[in-house]
Amino acid sequence: MLSPQDKAPPRDEMRRPGGLGASRIGELATLPVFFVLGDRRVILAGSSAGALWKAELLQAAGARVDLFGEFGSEDLAQFTLGEHVRHQHRHWIDADFKGAALAIGEFESDADAASFRAAAHRAGVPVNIVDRPALCDFQFGSIVNRSPLVIGISTAGAAPVFGQALRAQIETLLPAGFTRWAEAARAWRPSVQALDLDFRARRDFWEAFTREALSRPNETPSEAIRGALLDHIREPDAGKQIGTVLLVGAGPGDPELLTLKAVRVLQSADVVLFDDLVSPAIVDMARREAARITVGKRGHKPSCGQDEISALLVKLAREGKKVVRLKGGDPTIFGRMNEELEALRAAGIPFEIVPGVTAASGAAAAAGVSLTERDLARRVQFITAHTKEGQLPDDLDWQALADPGATTAVYMGVKTLPRLIERLLASGIAPEMPALFVESASRPEERIIAAPLADLPAKVAAAGAAGPGLVLIGAVVEHAEAYAKQVYSQALPAESWQKKDKFVTT
Repeated sequence: MLSPQDKAPPRDEMRRPGGLGASRIGELATLPVFFVLGDRRVILAGSSAGALWKAELLQAAGARVDLFGEFGSEDLAQFTLGEHVRHQHRHWIDADFKGAALAIGEFESDADAASFRAAAHRAGVPVNIVDRPALCDFQFGSIVNRSPLVIGISTAGAAPVFGQALRAQIETLLPAGFTRWAEAARAWRPSVQALDLDFRARRDFWEAFTREALSRPNETPSEAIRGALLDHIREPDAGKQIGTVLLVGAGPGDPELLTLKAVRVLQSADVVLFDDLVSPAIVDMARREAARITVGKRGHKPSCGQDEISALLVKLAREGKKVVRLKGGDPTIFGRMNEELEALRAAGIPFEIVPGVTAASGAAAAAGVSLTERDLARRVQFITAHTKEGQLPDDLDWQALADPGATTAVYMGVKTLPRLIERLLASGIAPEMPALFVESASRPEERIIAAPLADLPAKVAAAGAAGPGLVLIGAVVEHAEAYAKQVYSQALPAESWQKKDKFVTT
């Protein structure tokens, strides 16, 4: 029989799917914008190689540059400055700023810098003073150039070298061939717009274009590819088709454990439905325009009904939306995905499953152990220790769970842990079998509690575990650093392991 605290909440206390009330974007130190400078005039004052580099950069962006400053012939020879850079052999005056798009100055004197800034502002021209952030209306960042695909990186002047290092990282991730695809996108856009398609159909075209670019980035986009993509959206009912649902694994919590496909799907979603266990940083990866609906289900607490979630998925897809159902871990492992799939199949809604890193893998990685090991752990078994009524399941194969040659990962076992261990001990598992409780695996608040199996419930209770937890049981656990530190600490010298705050030593 359910205890009072385990009873389902009254219907009026149950949660409902709801949107996020918080801002969709955190505070920005600067607003990233891109100036269109084609055939526009820019004032540039300075006398160093840095000023000449700025001239070359502005020239590459199509600007007409009035360059004020004295430069030696050797300095000028190091840069390729064309007819759009006009070297003015005089000091700038207020009249030079009239009609300019930008003004950039490099000065040793504070007074000269302030005078240049004041002249630009009198003409209503945004100004940048090199190495003087307090005098700047805008800043230059590090650039990744795959023009017309351009990526700018800013640290708001805090750490330019850090920004340059990030640029180097991004450079390695973006094939040079993306330039050709970005140029094709610019060339093809008018023909797509001329078809007078609705928003969904246009987005379908560009999503298909993006898939082609990502799958063969070093190829030159051909007219045949464009024709095939246009044929696809010209089909009858294109853009008016029923939507689709993607069931996406969000992993155990660390955003870096998302798959590339999961990121791509999130960035093309119209609506995102997500559980409480999904990290906010992962939800933030969805495109800005996507609606975000929280549909959290929490054990022993008010939760959204599964039938309500399934009905919402069907409703949104019938409206033609691309719906991402974001689930913690992997959606196919104890994620109640089958109930949502049944509703989608019954309604004829197309769906796709995008797997994620399951909690057991995240917990093993956190503990530094392998779930399998030759001659020690012949198989891995995943179980849930929580029925929909909140009780320990009665139909588990207890003899299999007591097998010393297996590694067992226990999901949703915090509330039922004492009873679970009691049944395992009664089934013949050794009381000294190594075990770990990993709380909030892969998240900043991650903690690991280690103990012989018989002692684990008491240690978990003493530690006051509150976050999502997973239990690992098996001989492989003995190899975990956490196990050595917490269980064998009296037998080993302190320097034999590295201190880690996530290891609980009660």
